[in-house]
Amino acid sequence: MAFKLDGNPLAVDVPFTYGDVNYPANWLRLSTADEKTALGITEVADSPTYDSRFYWGNGTAKTLTDTNEVDENGDPVLDENGDQVVTLGVKSVLKAQEKDIAGSLLARYDWYVVRKAEKSTAIPTAITTYRDAVRTACTTRETEITNCADTAALVTLYGQTEKDGVYTPNMTQYPTDPNS
Repeated sequence: MAFKLDGNPLAVDVPFTYGDVNYPANWLRLSTADEKTALGITEVADSPTYDSRFYWGNGTAKTLTDTNEVDENGDPVLDENGDQVVTLGVKSVLKAQEKDIAGSLLARYDWYVVRKAEKSTAIPTAITTYRDAVRTACTTRETEITNCADTAALVTLYGQTEKDGVYTPNMTQYPTDPNS
């Protein structure tokens, strides 16, 4: 909750002055509702917040699919190379993030692959199994993103489900690092 006095916002844990009285920083937390009302302080609901992966600041859902940009005449907007300018939609952005995550998970074990190529030293089975599982999880996660029909489905996919006090992610999870 936020507080207002004479239409002006009051920050919690910040001292303020009203009339000739100086109020300490903790006054809003320690005062009763009646004390606040007597001073003319009102409570107002906090502005809603939206997950910026899926929504603009005003709560409008972002476009899920890529958009070919056009000018005011409806003509394609081209970049300096003459290629169509495309604004990536939420799904493309999320899938690119998944590729980045998978790449970083794989990168910590790339040295095994280099060692095998240079010295023919076998890659431990646990590492090859892990690397395959990372690639599989990434592909599955990208498919899960692609299969979402709307923003609500994406929000659900990136959420979690609670059962008996246990929270389980709705999206396929990356494997556990074999060295963790």
